[in-house]
Amino acid sequence: MAAKVDSFYVASACNQHASEATIIKKKLKKKNRYVNQMHKWLIVAIELKIRMLSRHRNGAMYDPKKCVARLDILNSRVPENGCQRILADKHKMLVFWTKLREWEFIFTIMMARKNNYKYLYLTLWGIGPINTIQTFSSIINIGETTAGGAAGALLSIFLRIIFNIITAFSKILKCLQQTKYYKNVKGIRSNQTVLGALARVLREDWKKSLDLSYNVVYTFFCFSVFSNFHTVISHFKIGSLCMDIIDGELQRTDQYREQLTKRRKATDGAMADPNKLQQDYDRNLKKYQAVVAKQDQVLRVCTYLLLNIAEDARVEEKMRRKNIVGLLVRMVDRESPDLLLLVVSFLKKLSIYVENKDDMADLNIVEKVSRLVPNENSDLLNVTVRLLLNLSFDGGLRQKMIKVGLLPKLVSLIGEERHQQAVLAVLYHLSVDDKCKSMFTYTDGIPNVMKLVLGSPGGAVPLELMALAVNLAANKRNAQLICEGAGLKLLMKRALKNRDPLLAKMIRNIAQHEGPTRAMFSEFVGELCSVVSVGGNEEFVLECVGILGNLAIPELDFCQLLSKYNLTTWIKDCLMPDMVEDDLVLEVVVLLGTVAQDQAAAQLIVQTGILEALVNLLNAKQEDDEVVLQIAYVFYQLTRHEATRPKVISLTEVPAYLIDLMHDKNSEIRRVCDTTLDIISEHDEDWSSRIQCHKFRWYNSQWLEMVEEAETLDTMGGEEMAGGEGLGHSYLHHSDVLAHHGLYSGSLEEDLSSPESEEYPGMNGHADGSSRPSSSYTNRFSADLEQFADQLLKKAGV
Repeated sequence: MAAKVDSFYVASACNQHASEATIIKKKLKKKNRYVNQMHKWLIVAIELKIRMLSRHRNGAMYDPKKCVARLDILNSRVPENGCQRILADKHKMLVFWTKLREWEFIFTIMMARKNNYKYLYLTLWGIGPINTIQTFSSIINIGETTAGGAAGALLSIFLRIIFNIITAFSKILKCLQQTKYYKNVKGIRSNQTVLGALARVLREDWKKSLDLSYNVVYTFFCFSVFSNFHTVISHFKIGSLCMDIIDGELQRTDQYREQLTKRRKATDGAMADPNKLQQDYDRNLKKYQAVVAKQDQVLRVCTYLLLNIAEDARVEEKMRRKNIVGLLVRMVDRESPDLLLLVVSFLKKLSIYVENKDDMADLNIVEKVSRLVPNENSDLLNVTVRLLLNLSFDGGLRQKMIKVGLLPKLVSLIGEERHQQAVLAVLYHLSVDDKCKSMFTYTDGIPNVMKLVLGSPGGAVPLELMALAVNLAANKRNAQLICEGAGLKLLMKRALKNRDPLLAKMIRNIAQHEGPTRAMFSEFVGELCSVVSVGGNEEFVLECVGILGNLAIPELDFCQLLSKYNLTTWIKDCLMPDMVEDDLVLEVVVLLGTVAQDQAAAQLIVQTGILEALVNLLNAKQEDDEVVLQIAYVFYQLTRHEATRPKVISLTEVPAYLIDLMHDKNSEIRRVCDTTLDIISEHDEDWSSRIQCHKFRWYNSQWLEMVEEAETLDTMGGEEMAGGEGLGHSYLHHSDVLAHHGLYSGSLEEDLSSPESEEYPGMNGHADGSSRPSSSYTNRFSADLEQFADQLLKKAGV
């Protein structure tokens, strides 16, 4: 049983310089060990290194020689405990003494097997097909004839070898991971046996090894990169399996965390040695952290695979039914940046659907994601902000964002160029709510927005930035902060230079607030009037007219402005029906309401024929509540002045229209009309009687209808009631006064003495229709109406 060295003889390596060599040093390095099945040889692959020293003590190192030593130990009968002695005595140069127990186990198994079993040798570095049952049975048989310690040692060795099998299988899978290249994927796809084996191993053994799970899933992930091979994943149901793996690993993490918590509590409250308990806790914490790190890799590749195959809407719907949203939200609590990047990206993709958004809201997604803002990982931060942008379309989630303190965090990110667009979009959505607008005052949002607006290169300011600025300017305190210093002057200068309509809209919102900010516009009124008279950009002209309409400043001489810039002709042309856009018509009427507050300007309006143009416009735009409201307000302003009131009353259409609108469904229209009719009644006795009579008939319309119908029934013998229309018929009138311009031309007695004439018109010209919206200009005349009501009460002595 001698050791035979093939391929190279040890001494032949140094014959060439034997005459000069004085000292020869040899070094053996074991490279591999395996068993030759055919000849029952134990093969030990070694690497031989020879170093020779000459007489002059000069060293020369030759190239390493690869040798193979063949040990015929398996051809003889070896006692159960004889391997250790034989190897130690005969081959101590080729076999390390620390590996004797492992070799003894291998020899025992090889000697006990039968020749008809199909197997390949088992080594510590690789595997082949092996009859595991026979191997394990051999261990049991050995254990029955040996001491318990020896059997335990053999079993421990077997478990180590099984672990090496899994490790080696993982290494094989790493070779398969080269399927990420399209050509390799196409080749492996045709081998259904390999793919089926991988799927079966993953389905049955994913709980046993995280490394195995990671490598198998990664192999299928390489298929998911290409849409052409998604059928392979769906065929083996890898997507469903990945969701099961994610759920299982998350549950395992929760169990580990509970165990650590119990140990921590036991450490705090135990009477034993605290240092020992702390060491035990630290040791378990390190194990937990190592497991979590491996879990993050598995969760990451599973999530990536699901994200790739979710490009199919049907597959995504199946995932939603299996609660993919819940799994992703649970993974938001993880700490791995790479995993969080995929999880948040997946949530962003799913959040575009209302059902998924509602599920996220129920799982408190905003509270979980808020910890990721701000973040050192720029990619993760960008995806998180975009997820918040999708969620911010929901009003309830916007309130949660404010509640968890995301507003100052997002404001701090305005200056970062990469996240600026998404951050501004989220802040714009938050600024839609009036309660949130005031909260910007307590952040650096206003200075940052002003800096970006004034410092934007080129003529146009980014849309998201201007949308946020327009909303912020609608708050009075924010407007004051914007106008501090030279803020308003710089905004006006940029707006007039670039003719930017969005910037003009922001300035228009600033002008709507009463107080010192409105007085700052006095120096810019001339330039605004010049822009309106010259024309040009219609959108910019529209906003300039809107700014002028908000400037209810007593010190302004509107009469001089109208004459100097010839605005009366332009206004009259704009009031012609279908001449300009409805938006511009509305703003012109609003401007007239502001201008009419000045008595001289009001006289100019009446003298230039604008009043008649307003009446014609009212008749043409009677379906537009906003236009009707603003025209009624102009009538109210004109009736306040002694010089213009007679002209308004002399045009009988104006009081008739006001009486008709007095019972309009819009509460603001009714309020303005009532107040204007009170002014007319106070200064004209004829119209006072007519208005009083109309109010009487309206208030008692049901009683009057019943009386008139009773008289009709008496004369007709009840035929009408028999026809189906009796006292249950509606007593409200729905005729329109706007269609009867000569209604009040006769005397009041004639109207009251003709019950069989046409029904009294003007109750509501729009009975059939939905309720009208409230005015967006309510605040601009509420104070005037209240002031007039107080004056009436004082005159009445109340």
